[in-house]
Amino acid sequence: MSDFALENPNTGQSEETFTRITDAERDDILDRSTAAFSDWRATSIDERAAVLRRTADLYDERADELADHIGREMGKLTRWAKAEIGIVSDIYRWYAEHAHELLADEQLPAQGVHRSFVRKEPLGPLLGIMPWNFPYYQVARFAAPNLLLGNTIVLKHASICPLSSQACQDLLEEAGLPKDVYLNVYASGSQMDDFVADPRIQGVSLTGSEGAGAAVAKTAGENYKKSVLELGGNDPFLVIDDENLDWVLDQFLPIRMYNTGQACNAPKRLIVLEDFYDRTVDTLEKKIGELKVGAYDDENADVGPLSSIQARDEIVERLEKARENGDARVRVGGAKIDRDGAYMEPALLTDVDPKSDVGCNEIFGPVAIVYKAKDVDEAIRLANDSDYGLSSSVWGADLDKASEVAAQLKDGMTFVNEHAVTLAGLPFGGVGRSGYGRELARWGVGEFVNDHLYRVNGQEHAGESPVI
Repeated sequence: MSDFALENPNTGQSEETFTRITDAERDDILDRSTAAFSDWRATSIDERAAVLRRTADLYDERADELADHIGREMGKLTRWAKAEIGIVSDIYRWYAEHAHELLADEQLPAQGVHRSFVRKEPLGPLLGIMPWNFPYYQVARFAAPNLLLGNTIVLKHASICPLSSQACQDLLEEAGLPKDVYLNVYASGSQMDDFVADPRIQGVSLTGSEGAGAAVAKTAGENYKKSVLELGGNDPFLVIDDENLDWVLDQFLPIRMYNTGQACNAPKRLIVLEDFYDRTVDTLEKKIGELKVGAYDDENADVGPLSSIQARDEIVERLEKARENGDARVRVGGAKIDRDGAYMEPALLTDVDPKSDVGCNEIFGPVAIVYKAKDVDEAIRLANDSDYGLSSSVWGADLDKASEVAAQLKDGMTFVNEHAVTLAGLPFGGVGRSGYGRELARWGVGEFVNDHLYRVNGQEHAGESPVI
């Protein structure tokens, strides 16, 4: 048993203390989740949907309190926190409203019998391992469809999110979810391997680092269970003409700096044609240099602190090494701000070596990178020159041309004249080093499910079906 504290990145101060579970408690947790599954899977679809609908209402009603939690935990500006909470309530409400449609039996051609159909049935207890950057949204994306389906959930959240992680369980139970159907556990990453391997866990979903994803996938595979991974991203943002360049850059900057740049699907690589490269760099250098950095409750702040002092220091060090090694030119910002808390200057990088650390690996912070392409073909090549494949976007006045370019990108999600859009009714997920599997929309109930085939044969047809 060990204690850990909420480390407020706005102040650099330790606040409340929490206690992690011991390894000996694992059996009790999994026994409780397994026992709860027997009843929850037998609960009617209407009852499950009602819990999700009421959960959505509670997120709306408690928005101020919930926003304060994540502001203190990981520094999210209050307006961003409330926007996240709005998306969360939309997710729970969407699954409630579409419950019967999503779980309806799929009728197949009878194929020689009275009736053939597939029914979506739950698998059992699932393990969720979630990150700190969107503490409520990441949970909802996993929990809402699987609770609707009838699975039970054991949720290990990031250690920096003790308040919001417990709130996720508390709100569900206040909405009517039976005890032990959703269990928030304070645990360390090193304890997860035994959870994943345990035969009571039927599947695992992780959003987080590539290293953690690889470890989870390995153990899950060795134990014959499914995993869904949402890992990093190095998303390209291609601008293929300058007809509306000022408007496009006005879109790019807040999208890149949203959540202080700590979003997997943020546009990490701005790729523009050489004809308007200088204008792009000059505009962004000025705008980024004017961004105001402040605490989560500072209404005038454009960006907040990083999630932790360690995270801030890591990015500052990487930028300094890139500058020293000639791997990038830091046009503005990039330094630690001399105040308590995890603050840094938002930065702009140009002349980046695509094969260097800052070129090919995700920078999870308020750092914009601009690349120059001689033409659209080179822009496409640069966009696809990455082992990641989460999302991408193409920006241009000619929608047909922009759509043609979008069709040549190799990511899990590609947008035209928008980026990083997430809605309950849209699938979310990537390829390559960005992971595998999909969440949200109908795909959200399609990952941890038994697509159970039923064939009903009248006695008059007995013996007519081929048997292998």
